[in-house]
Amino acid sequence: MKATIKIQGKQVTVSEGDIIFVNRFVDSKAGDTVEIKEVLMVGDGADAKFGSPYVDGASVSAKILENKRGKKVVIIKKKRRKGYQRKQGHRQELSVIKIEAVKA
Repeated sequence: MKATIKIQGKQVTVSEGDIIFVNRFVDSKAGDTVEIKEVLMVGDGADAKFGSPYVDGASVSAKILENKRGKKVVIIKKKRRKGYQRKQGHRQELSVIKIEAVKA
């Protein structure tokens, strides 16, 4: 069964067993279970239910596999002929989650 969920401001379509990367959950550890109640759509094909905005009684449970950091993104600013150069790096904090159950 598929479900479209809203998680941390982004919409993701998932099914049971999927592994996705999301922004890190605050105060979470590997092995914790997360219950996502913001389900926008649940079901397949003709038996799909759409919420306005969320489907009543639907939820998705996910298990946090690990917390890690993403790839480094380098930001470079330069203005020609002015001697102005800045270099800055950023690594996003991520949680790897596995979808365990979709409840309609």
